[in-house]
Amino acid sequence: MKTRYIVYIALALVVGFLIFNKLHNGKSKEASGQAAGAKGGKKKNGPVPVKVMIVKDTAVTNNIDLTGTIDPNEKVNLVSQTAGNITGIYFQEGSRVSKGQVLVKVYNADLVASLKQNQYQITLAQQNEYRNKVLLSKEAVSQQEYDTSLSNYNSLKAQGDVIKAQIARTEIRAPFSGVIGLRNVSPGGYLSPSTSIATLVSTDPMKVTFSVPERYQPLIKPGSKVSFNIASSRENFTAVVYAIEPAIDQTSRTVTVRARAANPKNLITAGGFAKINLTLDQIPKTIMVPTECVIPDLKNSKVYIAHNGTAVVRPVKTDLRTDTKIEITDGLKAGDSLIISGLIQMRPKVPLKIVKVIK
Repeated sequence: MKTRYIVYIALALVVGFLIFNKLHNGKSKEASGQAAGAKGGKKKNGPVPVKVMIVKDTAVTNNIDLTGTIDPNEKVNLVSQTAGNITGIYFQEGSRVSKGQVLVKVYNADLVASLKQNQYQITLAQQNEYRNKVLLSKEAVSQQEYDTSLSNYNSLKAQGDVIKAQIARTEIRAPFSGVIGLRNVSPGGYLSPSTSIATLVSTDPMKVTFSVPERYQPLIKPGSKVSFNIASSRENFTAVVYAIEPAIDQTSRTVTVRARAANPKNLITAGGFAKINLTLDQIPKTIMVPTECVIPDLKNSKVYIAHNGTAVVRPVKTDLRTDTKIEITDGLKAGDSLIISGLIQMRPKVPLKIVKVIK
């Protein structure tokens, strides 16, 4: 019995020791946690190192980057107004032609013969009209006989004009000066009004067509200059706006603009892709700050400035944006110390340690 009691007492002592040890360790950890919390709180309440930028007025050119398409000034698919065999082709593929130059001729010998016959008839009718006019003045013929001869003369002249128009349609001429493309016909081939002869384009000047967001429409006017470049050349080109679409596209909410670009060296190719830089206007005096400094809010945007060693929040209004900066139209003034780093830790009245000042 005594041995059993001794075992019970030993077990009770072991259990008591374990309980005491656990409670002692828990208090030590709690004390350590409080000490660490006290140290952390002290660090949290310390000044936040920040960089500040001195706000100043600056001049800004409002540019936007767009894409556009290059088109020739004029472009036409040459076709014939009459059908017939081709008797002559008078142009070289890819060459420059002048306005009015004969490019293709269609068989017209029958029409030429008809015109020649008509000219003989006109000569005879003219002489007959003249004789009857003289006789009428002498009352040797009636007014009706003279009117008949005059009508016959005028009718033959009208027939001659019709034949001349038919002959003119057998000659396909260049409607404007430009460069002619690859031909689709051959000498002796049959040409119909549905047959494409070649494409004629006017390459100087060239047209640049692009779309501008609706908000910028009031800033685009005829005479505005546009800078652009193309993949096939390293040169920078300039175009001048000459036409603006009067209606806004309801799908994209953009307005279509067209400009002309001089192309004396034929460096600009029709159908190409243009990277456009459009200068909208120049703001002579405004405030531009780094975009990351402006913190969006539910109602407006805000920034933090350094004042008397602490952070002060300022609500601001913004407008123009570039790749790296944003315009502040209200809320900042020249001379303010704008905080540009450590913004995640910013709160009103947070103490600051300014490590760098950017002027």
